[in-house]
Amino acid sequence: MRVAISGASGLVGTALRKKLEQADHKIIPMVRKQSSGEEIFWNPSSGRIDTQMFESIDVVVHLAGESIAEGRWNSEKKQRIRDSRVKGTALIADTIAGLTNKPKVFVCASAIGFYGDGRTESMDESAGPGDGFLADVCKEWEAACKPAISAGIRTVQTRFGVILSKDGGALSKMLFPFKMGGGGIVGSGNQVWSWISIDDTIGAIVHAIENESVSGPINVTAPNASTNAEFTKSLGHVLGRPTLVPLPAFAARLVLGEMADALLLASSRVIPKKLEETGYKFQHEHLEPALRHLLK
Repeated sequence: MRVAISGASGLVGTALRKKLEQADHKIIPMVRKQSSGEEIFWNPSSGRIDTQMFESIDVVVHLAGESIAEGRWNSEKKQRIRDSRVKGTALIADTIAGLTNKPKVFVCASAIGFYGDGRTESMDESAGPGDGFLADVCKEWEAACKPAISAGIRTVQTRFGVILSKDGGALSKMLFPFKMGGGGIVGSGNQVWSWISIDDTIGAIVHAIENESVSGPINVTAPNASTNAEFTKSLGHVLGRPTLVPLPAFAARLVLGEMADALLLASSRVIPKKLEETGYKFQHEHLEPALRHLLK
């Protein structure tokens, strides 16, 4: 297949590209500079996109978006987070909806932030949206896919949990302080983190591409979520380091502001019902074995 990927140089995009190329698929990256060779130029801010290049594409995977974990959240940062996801998705969805030769499937990133914070129940894809900035962004993000859906393109919104990889994301940022013996629980430690290994993240995307019964939102999380305290204990075990230095909630808020509540202190137990029902086999269902594998 010919697969167009936005965000192809990011954490997930890089791993996905490697996996698909190993299976002899052709990757066409979407780039924000004038393209050279087999690339697709696009610029979500200006609404420009190379429509013609999409005519030969079988699959579109949209992963690009402003990082939510880099830089303090102020009004400008939050607007960039929202615009990069909503405008970018709308541009791609509108473009592929109008093609003569439409792609077979459109996979668009989303996040478990859709469910908001503080809900005590286990949530599958049938759960409604929560409240807060990230929930609002995710609702608009997924809604921006509607032109593709209306055009009959099978569309999958991958609601990613906390993606664990030594090469980037939350886990990579934790490694240095934990290795130095400075790791510990964040806040109460009771908040539930719905995590997913990078291997299963890529596996779930490939499953969504290949399995025609998969459509709509899917939770890309491991079947067994962990509390922050359980995560801290497991990471300490794997690294052979003590985990005695807590980060109180007030200190996290002092350093990170609103982002602390949305990313570190938020709690949501999200279960991957659709992945399991459509036959996806997880490589890593439990946290500590996953960490041992990821960190060798």
